[in-house]
Amino acid sequence: MKNARTLRLLLAVPAVALIFVFMILPITNMVDMSFRTPGTSQPFGDQYTLMNYTRILGDNYYWGVLARSLLTAATVTFACLVVSYPIAWHLSRAKGMKAALLYACIASPLMTGVLVRNFGWMIIAALNGPLNETLIGLGIIERPLRLLFTQGLVVLALVHVFVPFMVLPINNALRNIPASLLEASASMGASRYRVFRDIVLPLSFPGIQPGIILVYVLAVAAYVTPALLGGHMVTYMPTVIIAELTGTFRWPLGSSLAIMLSVSTVTIVIIFTMLTWKLLERARP
Repeated sequence: MKNARTLRLLLAVPAVALIFVFMILPITNMVDMSFRTPGTSQPFGDQYTLMNYTRILGDNYYWGVLARSLLTAATVTFACLVVSYPIAWHLSRAKGMKAALLYACIASPLMTGVLVRNFGWMIIAALNGPLNETLIGLGIIERPLRLLFTQGLVVLALVHVFVPFMVLPINNALRNIPASLLEASASMGASRYRVFRDIVLPLSFPGIQPGIILVYVLAVAAYVTPALLGGHMVTYMPTVIIAELTGTFRWPLGSSLAIMLSVSTVTIVIIFTMLTWKLLERARP
C-alpha cells in the first residue's frame, strides 16, 4: 500500500512540475510585474506601485476595450453553440464512413495554419473579393461592402475555427444518451419538441457546459484573428496587451491589462458555472 502511494506521487511529479514551470511561475511573474514601476533601461523598475491599476481603472478606454472583448467572446460562444448543436446531433447518430467524413469536416479548420486561414478570410472579404463580386453579380448589392476590418468578420472567423471545440464535447454527451430512451418517449406520445426539451437537452448539458467555457476562454484570448481581420478599426484587449508589451515596451502596464482580462474572464466563468449547477439541480427529478 505504501509503495503504491509512493508510485502515484512519483508519477504526479512530472505533471506538477509542468504546471508549475509553464503556468504558475509565469502567472506569478506577471502579477509581480504588474505592480512594478516603469523602467528606463529595463522592462520594469525595482519599486512597487499601484499606478498601473489606477491608470487602467480610471481610463474609460480600457473599460470599453475590455467590454468589447468580453461581449465579442460571448457572441462567438453563442454562435458556436447554435451552429454546433445540430452538427453534434448528426455526428452522434452517424456511423461508418459518414461519421468519418463529418469528423474530417469538423476538424478541417484546425488543419490550416492560423495565418493562412486569416489571409484566406482577407481575400474573401476584400472589396474586390469573391464574396462582393458574387453579391454584385446576383444583383443583391450595387457597390462592394466593406467587410474587412469589421467586428462581424472577426466574429465569423472566430466561429469558423472554434466550432470543433464546441461540437466534440456536445457530441460525446449526445452519444451517451440511449436511443431506447428516445424511442420509449416517442412511443408514449411525446412530441419531438418535448423529447428534445425534456430529455435530449438536459442530458446533453454535461457537454454544452465545458464547450461553452472552452470556446469563451479561447475567444477572449484570441489575438491573431482580431489583429489581422479587425486591424486598428476594431480593438480588443489581447491586441492592446501585445501593443503595450512589444510596441511601447511598457511591460508593467501590459501585465496589468493581462491580469485585468484574466480576472474578468475567470469571474465570468465561475459565475456561469455556479448558475448552470443550480439549473442542473433544479432540472433533476
